Amino acid sequence: MTTTTTYEHNFGPAYESTLSTLGESMRQTIGHFGAQRIYSVGGDFAANLIRALDVEGLTVSPASNEMHAGFCACAQAEVEGVGFALTTYTVGSLPCMSAAALAKTEGLPVVFISGAPGEDEVHQHSIHHMVQPAHAWRANYDAALQAFAALGLRSERLQGDRASGQPNIAGYRFFELVKHAWLHREPVFIEVPRNLVFSLTQPLALPPLDRLNSTDLVFTGLEHIVHTIEQKLGSARAPLVYAGEQVKRNPALKKLVWDFCQKYQIPLISTWFSKGVFDETHPLCLGAYNGVFSATEVRQYVENQVDYVLDIGTSVFAQDTASAFHTGTHRVATIDNKTVVKSTVPHEADLCTIFEQLLGSERRPFPFAPAPFVPVAPAPTGKMDFHTLAATLNACQARQAFGSVFVPEVGNSFFASYGLRPKATELGINWLTNPWYAAMGTSLPYARVVAENIVRQDLSDRVVVITGDGGFHFQLNELIHFQKQGLPLTIVYMRNDIFHLGKSGDGPVYHCSSQEFDVLGLVRAYGGEGKRCTTVEAFSSYYQECLQANSGIRLIEVPCSPTQEFQCPEMALLNLFIQCRNGDPAAIEQWKQVCQV
Repeated sequence: MTTTTTYEHNFGPAYESTLSTLGESMRQTIGHFGAQRIYSVGGDFAANLIRALDVEGLTVSPASNEMHAGFCACAQAEVEGVGFALTTYTVGSLPCMSAAALAKTEGLPVVFISGAPGEDEVHQHSIHHMVQPAHAWRANYDAALQAFAALGLRSERLQGDRASGQPNIAGYRFFELVKHAWLHREPVFIEVPRNLVFSLTQPLALPPLDRLNSTDLVFTGLEHIVHTIEQKLGSARAPLVYAGEQVKRNPALKKLVWDFCQKYQIPLISTWFSKGVFDETHPLCLGAYNGVFSATEVRQYVENQVDYVLDIGTSVFAQDTASAFHTGTHRVATIDNKTVVKSTVPHEADLCTIFEQLLGSERRPFPFAPAPFVPVAPAPTGKMDFHTLAATLNACQARQAFGSVFVPEVGNSFFASYGLRPKATELGINWLTNPWYAAMGTSLPYARVVAENIVRQDLSDRVVVITGDGGFHFQLNELIHFQKQGLPLTIVYMRNDIFHLGKSGDGPVYHCSSQEFDVLGLVRAYGGEGKRCTTVEAFSSYYQECLQANSGIRLIEVPCSPTQEFQCPEMALLNLFIQCRNGDPAAIEQWKQVCQV
């Protein structure tokens, strides 16, 4: 006797043969968006997902903990366009909240996937992994869904069949959620009941990615915007392009903006949030601008010579980090002769159209004659510390035949890195961090994803992490994956054994390390090597040796002095600003003098 499934009985054997399992459908969708890797920490409720996904060119790659899996997925979204993290139910997914907040605030398309109890397991009895205190009156199976939704994420648990003979639409819902993340550049959270992973779901015929982002603009008037920009350019003597985060997130728009600047010889600066995508050694790129925190020569040009600003894709809201911390010194924010254009459609199709039309103009180039960027190395015998860090790295970079992707850790290293003038890389990114959310502990997960992409694409770029000892301790367990995968990494370890940025006392809370901690011994345990360097000359020599070798983990330990004379300008200003905002009378007077310059 031949048995038939309910699907075959309802729709016939031909249709039934087209059905795939949910796991197969999810794998199809993930591959369709270009991902080859999912960052994960295993667990019982995720076991079926791991078994279903870790095949056919898709790797479920381990992270040292769930938060790092999420941070790796954030870096994956930065570098590859979309990121994926996989964890188990609640005890695995809830630790990803920091990464989800990072992705939400920075507009990163990250898909957080969590295994979940099977639909046949959901009832009024609590099960392990539930957020369920002993005194609760009811079972709460939706704690993670509610938590991610509270961050503003689309959060959904996939569902199985709801009627006999009608295959579920769980595969389609997974595609729709991933599409939403990709189109709108925001994270989503998806729970997958474990009993659905190998159940059948409706077949999908996925459209090409360029059809997901419809180029049919529903807004009119772009020709008037282009005409206004043309008129203002016609009256300008010294125009400037100010590129924001929407340019950073869109490689096609980035190229159009850069081609526009080169064709008409218009200099370009970026916001602090959009640093990392342009070649800052090119004469047309003036680096990143942020009011009083900017390099002196950049600030003088922007504030004294520029007479028209074309502001492209910056934030809709004034944000303190990107607008000189609301110090009133951000000239670009207050200049009258300015055109501000921010995209309101997926993947900035309107901005791309504007620049395509601007590039069609036969306007003559502007007579901009920038001085070439020539890095000046500090004195070789001088002390190596934060005050010489950026200049030393810039000088070393000038002697390199390859590009470097700098990955600064939040803290002093982050602000010191704004003095870097990174050149172009084959990867297309030369500076990668999380400036807005500022979650400490992301530099090693970010560097891991960058290194994986460089190795996979056989690029010549190098990866350089710049970190303080506090930030390093947050995440050093991620080094095991560099060792296992044989990924090359150079770490500049700025050591002062304290959390120095914003420090306002000597309490135990500021002491993040011990002088007895042997960081070089630790690196050797991970199969790497390192050296302690106290002078500019010693640092430069070993740094260039590390990058030339480009193998294994290399760490340069730099002992730092937490006194003002050894701070870089950005650090000194920020510490002064924090003291000013905390009401210190002397700092208030000194800050007034700084802002009047």
